[in-house]
Amino acid sequence: MVRSFHLLSFAGTASAAFTGNLNYFSPSKRHASLGVSIDKVAKRTYANTAWESNQLDFTHGVASGDPYEDSVILWTRAAPSSDNNKSNVTVSGYVPLYDHSTEQYVAKSDSPVCVNWRISTSNSFENIVDSGIAYTSSDIDYTIKVEAKQLVPFTTYFYQFNVCNSNNTSPIGRTKTIPSADDEVSEPVKIAVYSCSNYPFGFFNAYGNPVRKDSVDYVVHLGDYIYEYANGEYGWGNAYGRIPLPDRDIFTLYDYRKRLATYRTDLDLLANHQNFPWIPVWDDHEVADNTFRDGSSHVNNTEESFVMDGGVSVDQRKMNAVRAYFEWMPIRQVDMDDNLRIWRNFQFGNLFDLVMLDTRQYDRSITDLYWNTEYLGEIYNDASRSLMGPRQESWFYRTLRESSSRGATWRIIGNQIVFSRINESEATGSDLPYNYDQWDGYQANRNRTFQTIYENNIGNNIFLAGDSHASWVSDLVWLDEHPYDPASGSGSMGVEFAGSAVSSPSPAGENITIDGTRAYSDWLVAANAELQWQDLYYRGYFELSISHEKVDAAFFGIPTTTLRNGNEIPLANFTVFAGENRLHRTDGSPAVGNVETGSLKGGKPTHSNLTHDTESGKWFTYTGP
Repeated sequence: MVRSFHLLSFAGTASAAFTGNLNYFSPSKRHASLGVSIDKVAKRTYANTAWESNQLDFTHGVASGDPYEDSVILWTRAAPSSDNNKSNVTVSGYVPLYDHSTEQYVAKSDSPVCVNWRISTSNSFENIVDSGIAYTSSDIDYTIKVEAKQLVPFTTYFYQFNVCNSNNTSPIGRTKTIPSADDEVSEPVKIAVYSCSNYPFGFFNAYGNPVRKDSVDYVVHLGDYIYEYANGEYGWGNAYGRIPLPDRDIFTLYDYRKRLATYRTDLDLLANHQNFPWIPVWDDHEVADNTFRDGSSHVNNTEESFVMDGGVSVDQRKMNAVRAYFEWMPIRQVDMDDNLRIWRNFQFGNLFDLVMLDTRQYDRSITDLYWNTEYLGEIYNDASRSLMGPRQESWFYRTLRESSSRGATWRIIGNQIVFSRINESEATGSDLPYNYDQWDGYQANRNRTFQTIYENNIGNNIFLAGDSHASWVSDLVWLDEHPYDPASGSGSMGVEFAGSAVSSPSPAGENITIDGTRAYSDWLVAANAELQWQDLYYRGYFELSISHEKVDAAFFGIPTTTLRNGNEIPLANFTVFAGENRLHRTDGSPAVGNVETGSLKGGKPTHSNLTHDTESGKWFTYTGP
């Protein structure tokens, strides 16, 4: 709990200002002691002069996120340096697991940073709806996160920070609340869906394109916001001036702070955060590759791992990563019984529930660590295996039932990994036909999900996925349990839209050609009954337009990430009509209109390279690079 303090000259201002910054709080409302001791921070700083405004900069723009009907989270960083706080004592020694520190564990910051904030219905700030003051310090890497309240549902707002008593202002941000849970939503809600942005593999053009088009209301990020590798291990940033800092595998709190800060220098990512409220969740690389409850592909709780991999335990590394993520991302505290919960639900009026899952960090059973694949091939159907753990699973199934009972038209499920069964034996061999790091490695968990959907007759389900660096569109089918017709979609209970990466390379190879991917995409679509479209070549993202009548999905490919530009190629469009529970077929094709690339069941792609420059609005034929 945030303890009160009584310092005559500072109490009124400081208590309000420090407690106004949510990053001092624990990420868990039920474990409030895991927050920073605000009274000690205040005692340390109150007698000192605040930083001069000309010594401070808003180093990483602004961001907003986790919108509710009447409030939204606003974020910025006001610091004397773009570098990050180097002390790791807040997460070391004998602090409780996932502690957010007290004075004896923090690097002392002797002068407070004072920031005002305001939010308005206009970008000229003629009508201020809410405002406040917040302090920050080195303890939380000079980040600031506040909750703007007293807002109206489904309304656009503008916000700004400024250093107290000065004209030193942040950029103006734009955000939007969501409809009230019982509102009748009469206009479509538009969402951009992203995953897997790898800094040294090139520019994040995909983040900037919806900004230039002004095409969405909200952003859903399904994880792999950062990667943990040193330059050259997975991407060579020298050619683009994009070396991930610090240039090493990251383990410490400073490492994760610095890596997040480095990614936030990408101009298109900055613009996206500035213009749209985000609803993010982590995947594995926010901590490490192929994480699960007790380890990852390179770090586990053994003496050998501790010696070889940075001298850090699994839990310590996760503490560091989660602390930095909580500081840098515009997310709320979740009312929870443990400190890792990020899974949560957003009710967009009576239109849809957005259910955000954590299938990576929370309570995942052992995954494919590259040396144990054959073992996973033996146990993937064990009833005890879970991607989410029993508590999250129970919450997920209950949320699906409650969403259907309350009359929401759609259920949109944001998860990290491909949900549908995908036979990949052409690449992996017939003995181990699946990717056991996806839902295919957790068959019982998927069966329990299908059982909930089918037995409760819960229709209009849209699963979203990232992680794979490729595009997959499938009918949502409990294969071998319920009859299914791939031609018509009969027997399906929804649709899965799985998107490619912002910049991370194709699973078919970093330098693969379109022709080189086509044959394998054809094989995948032929080998998997429910898979209707698949593309391995393009980096990109997709947009959803959600109304009571239908969900439209538009996939966009980025021609190159080696140059920063606004170019994108429309790849494929799909429609799901309410009540049909499948991709809508037109003349036997599950797609709407032409498909640019990949492989399409019941149709044939037409490769044109017709490209939209989202900056100029012009269309042209892309010829390279």
